[in-house]
Amino acid sequence: MLKRIFLAAAVTGLIAGVALPLTVDSAMAGKSGCREAAKAKFPGDWKSRHAYKKECKAAWKAMAGKRGGLFKKEA
Repeated sequence: MLKRIFLAAAVTGLIAGVALPLTVDSAMAGKSGCREAAKAKFPGDWKSRHAYKKECKAAWKAMAGKRGGLFKKEA
């Protein structure tokens, strides 16, 4: 009986995961990585997309350096 409940929960989770829409738009660009944000902002122009991605990564690295990074050892 317990096996059936776990199996039903797993199947329901898989079906729910497939049913979720996966769209990339400018509203979600801030929540995703630099590559996805660049794709959303410049869908057809690869040169502008590349430049935007480089600027985004540089800004992210500068901000991560100020915060000390996630795995930085304390002195």
